[in-house]
Amino acid sequence: MIRVVLVDDHAIVRQGLERLFETVDDIEVVAMAANGAEAVALVNEHQPDVVLMDLSMPELDGVEATRQIVGAGGATRVVVLTSFGDETRILDALNAGAHGYLLKHVDPDDLIHAVRAAQAGDSPLDPRAGRVLLEARRGGRTGAGARPNELTDRETEVLRLVGYGHANKQIARKLGISERTVKAHLTRVFQRLGVSDRVQAALWAQQHLPQ
Repeated sequence: MIRVVLVDDHAIVRQGLERLFETVDDIEVVAMAANGAEAVALVNEHQPDVVLMDLSMPELDGVEATRQIVGAGGATRVVVLTSFGDETRILDALNAGAHGYLLKHVDPDDLIHAVRAAQAGDSPLDPRAGRVLLEARRGGRTGAGARPNELTDRETEVLRLVGYGHANKQIARKLGISERTVKAHLTRVFQRLGVSDRVQAALWAQQHLPQ
C-alpha cells in the first residue's frame, strides 16, 4: 500500500484528491494538510511514501515545506501538484528536493500513475517542467561530464530506460538482470555524467540518446 499525504490550502482540492485515490486499491491517503507547516508535522508523524504538495500556501509555502521534508532525510518523496508552470517555481521546487512536478490539469489516471512511479523511485514531470529543467542545465551542469560514446552498451540501455521513465524493477525485468545490478549501473552512470539524481539523468538521456 502506498501511503500518501495531501497538501493543499483548498479543502475542495484535498477532498477531490482523496476521493480519487479511494477508487484504487494500492493508494491510501493517511493525512491531509492545509499549509506547509502542517505538512511537515504530518510527514514527521506518518512517514508517508509520497506527498502531493501544493506550492502557494499560507504560513509555509510548498517549496520551503519540501526543503524541510527532504532535508529530514526520510524516505518520503515529494511530488509537487500545482497550477504554477513558470520557470522560477519549477526550478525552486526541484532544487528544494522535489522528486516530481505536475500541473493540476493532469489527467486523473496520470496522477495515479505518477504517485505509483514516485513511490517506485521515478520522477514524474510535466512536460513543461521537463523542458524548463533541461534548458536550465543545457550546456553546463547536465551531461558535462560525459559523451554518449563514453558509456558502456549496458549503461546506455539502462540510461535510455530511465529516460523513458521506467523504475529499476521494470528495467531489471526488461534487461533480464537484477535490481541490484541496475542500481550498480546507475551509480556508475551518475558518476560518468556528473549528475546527482534520476531527474537529471533522465533529462540527459532525452537530450543525448537516440530515441
